[in-house]
Amino acid sequence: MHQAIDIEALCAERGLRITEQRRVIARVLSESEDHPDVDKLHERASAIDPRISIATVYRTVRLFEEAGILDRHDFGDGRARYEAAPEAHHDHMIDVETGRVIEFVDPELEVLQRQIAAKLGYRLVDHRMELFGVRISGERGESGSGSGSGGSAEG
Repeated sequence: MHQAIDIEALCAERGLRITEQRRVIARVLSESEDHPDVDKLHERASAIDPRISIATVYRTVRLFEEAGILDRHDFGDGRARYEAAPEAHHDHMIDVETGRVIEFVDPELEVLQRQIAAKLGYRLVDHRMELFGVRISGERGESGSGSGSGGSAEG
């Protein structure tokens, strides 16, 4: 389900000053097919430009998050993990044994969430769903069996 998002272009649209080090971090994030934490981002960015410090990565992800360019997730492993703020909504299934994250979309679930909000007297404007589970032996992998599910996974 990973969809490349041009973080550099989003920075320009939002008027953020883009230094060369921020440009490298933005590219690493744009090309990430997983949900890296700051340490993983630093590892990848410093492989491209060894002058990039961990402090620079922390400041940059905070800036990108405040600008609405990045989403921060807590998948229960004690680390903040990041992904480019997606244009299309998706949810996450987290394998608590391996840390693998599977992105999925389920239209029936989206309808049910709106119905629940309406039943409680609300109009749903946004939500975030993170499901935590353990793999049932013999079950299918990332594509699952629910309608409309599927997507990319990280491991």
